[in-house]
Amino acid sequence: MTTMLTYKKAGVDAELADKLVEHLQKKSPAIGGFSGLFPLKFASAGEYCLVACTDGVGTKLKIAFVLDKHETVGIDLVAMCVNDLITCGAKPLLFLDYYATGRLDLDKSKRIMAGILEGCRQAQSVLLGGETAEMPGFYPKGEYDLAGFSVGIVPRNEVIDGHKIFPGDLVLGLPSSGLHSNGFSLVRRVFKGRDLKKWGPKLLTPTHIYVHDIELLQRGFKEAGHIILGLAHITGAGIPGNLPRVLPRGCKAVIHTKAWHVPSIFQVIQEKGRVPDAEMWNTFNMGIGMCVVIRPNSLQLALKILPQARLIGEIISGRAEVLLK
Repeated sequence: MTTMLTYKKAGVDAELADKLVEHLQKKSPAIGGFSGLFPLKFASAGEYCLVACTDGVGTKLKIAFVLDKHETVGIDLVAMCVNDLITCGAKPLLFLDYYATGRLDLDKSKRIMAGILEGCRQAQSVLLGGETAEMPGFYPKGEYDLAGFSVGIVPRNEVIDGHKIFPGDLVLGLPSSGLHSNGFSLVRRVFKGRDLKKWGPKLLTPTHIYVHDIELLQRGFKEAGHIILGLAHITGAGIPGNLPRVLPRGCKAVIHTKAWHVPSIFQVIQEKGRVPDAEMWNTFNMGIGMCVVIRPNSLQLALKILPQARLIGEIISGRAEVLLK
């Protein structure tokens, strides 16, 4: 019988990573959110928070190496950063990149940077600078790594942090464009050889950037006197691991897993890799890239502004966790 695959068996220990974050939070309490906020005060303009975050593309890059397709990984890089940044209500301002490789290939580098520039366009961010590091002998031939850094700003009285969430509130889900940029260490154990080349183009679908979606929702809500209560970017650890990060004490989220269509690529991964249900939900976004918590009386307006959104759950009393139904 084929062994069931898990993220841990694929080489990623999420529990160990959580322990490292817990350790860092003890040393620096500001760490732990989707992004970091630094208070600013201007005598003439009031109080703001400078917001910053960093991320990478991860082992999704390995698929790009196999297919020699490098035009979209830069979009992933920007997306993984700015989608975290906007969860506190921040407006993205600027982006920095770090691109490291063993030997610089000018044509490939231009293709990578084209993706970063497109990501910045979608994210309404200026590519302000970055670092290109040529490191002979450090990376295998033809391979590279990418990291990104996003900076934005939000008025302090408009920060979205989840503290206004109460039982009875609703959870909306914004659809993902696919796997986004998480779970690829497991994915690469599922797809190998010809399978990897067959499914590779689908797997490389770039991460959706939610900056425009959330901006539309913020603007429409503000004009109508409504507020966004919480935003959660669904990355590694899925909905169960990310939505609780914006839930206050005493609030549990009930998510109805049949409320949206899960893209077929997830079913293919589960069947080919014999991946347990719980592992799928704790590793992948399963078709939801961003969760939005709102008041019940905001539902119709939210769906009018973002018709692609789906009502996927509600908040009940309980500890800050997710119950999948």
